[in-house]
Amino acid sequence: MPNLKITSSLDDEYIVIGLQENEGKLEVVQSGDVVESDSFLPLVGKLGLRATADEVMQIPVNGRIVITTGLGKALPVVDHEALRRAAGSAARALVGKKSATFAIGYSGIEEFAAIAEGAALGAYEFNDFKSESEQKEPLADIVIHCASSSKEHQEQLSRAQIMAENISFIRDLINTPPSHLTPESFSQKARKAAVNLGLKVEVLTDTTLKRKGYGGLIAVGQGSANPPRLLHISYAPVLKRKKELKHIALVGKGITFDTGGLALKPAQGMEEMKSDMSGAAAAVAVVLAAAQLKLNIKVDAWAALAENMVSDKATRPSDIITIYGGKTVEVLNPDAEGRLVLADALVRAAESAKDKLDGIINIATLTGAQVVALGTRTAAVMTNNEDFSNTFLAAAKKSGEKFWPMPLPQELRASLDSPVADIANIGERMGGMLVAGLFLKEFVKPDQPWLHLDIAGPAFNADKAYGYTPVGGTGVALRSLITLLETLSTPL
Repeated sequence: MPNLKITSSLDDEYIVIGLQENEGKLEVVQSGDVVESDSFLPLVGKLGLRATADEVMQIPVNGRIVITTGLGKALPVVDHEALRRAAGSAARALVGKKSATFAIGYSGIEEFAAIAEGAALGAYEFNDFKSESEQKEPLADIVIHCASSSKEHQEQLSRAQIMAENISFIRDLINTPPSHLTPESFSQKARKAAVNLGLKVEVLTDTTLKRKGYGGLIAVGQGSANPPRLLHISYAPVLKRKKELKHIALVGKGITFDTGGLALKPAQGMEEMKSDMSGAAAAVAVVLAAAQLKLNIKVDAWAALAENMVSDKATRPSDIITIYGGKTVEVLNPDAEGRLVLADALVRAAESAKDKLDGIINIATLTGAQVVALGTRTAAVMTNNEDFSNTFLAAAKKSGEKFWPMPLPQELRASLDSPVADIANIGERMGGMLVAGLFLKEFVKPDQPWLHLDIAGPAFNADKAYGYTPVGGTGVALRSLITLLETLSTPL
């Protein structure tokens, strides 16, 4: 994990500046006098550089290396996400380097924060399973140029560090192979991180889950040698005087590997199913980050953890299970398993809150239909409360993450009817993402504000790296959820 610093000097060997296009002409976007534009731009032109996103070039200038990174076209209002992406691209290009100063020009504190965050997110490598000779170390020190820093600059730098550390935590969990990440080892990794921050942790074992009627988790996990777990981490700030605090519960899908069970998936692409616990990783990391940021809001994370495998004990199509709370489900497709473990956790999360929850949010790599509808870089939001959804979408926009609102059409609900149980786990194939949302809605009280985030596409990048996004786990949803929690936090 890189260290973030502020400097007022430009003494580094590696200096990062921006390039943007303004009315067809290239412009240097720099903080401080790194290069003379009149002499530098002709050189850039000879090299054939443009200002397109993810275009990075290292150019020797006066005994040091200037790294140019593309910001795209100049806009009337600064695009913070373009700054994040440009800084992230530069950080990725500086793999193996000890230090670099980011002198991309900015005008305000939000632009400063975007550069710091993007650079920190871009400086990521997963080396846990590489031999020493094959390891690539990320950029170690990220130095943000600031002619005159203030307390606010330091606070934003600290926030960026915390965000990057927790997104790296998510990415590491996702990238860990299922031979090393089981429901039990996930629980232990999360427990260790939470206890180090003084947070309360509870882990329900398979014995307890079976005894207390968590039918979804047991049904999904019973085909595996690695039994299911339900992990609960809670955070509440310590305040000097009593205040009314909002309370949010996060419920994450944690399928540490998904074969599809007896509805076996095709072999091609199955290796990506190690990412099917991305929602649980995000839920846990959000609580860790909220504690580190000392947000004035109560947050609970529930990670519904299971491994969906094939064996003589695996759940069969047409089996009927009982979800925690008593509702019965006919399992028509064992590969529609995420909604079953989420149903258990949604009911428990609402039940365990001593006060009424101000919101419950489930995060899941839930459906392939989400990817078909929105692609690999935009996640979906479904809700029973438009005000809550709009507040989240505003937070997501501010954070730079792409979420898109999707409906829950009532006419699709009938397709989930079962002749032998309260509900079936699959329904109409067309609009499958929405049908999955309607299934989850059945396990949330009508007056309980609820969001369903389907992050199936953006959670794992199987293509080439771009901006601050590496190949593999991305850590999507944390930035939006932390921004939402900051919005909902009680002022001191």
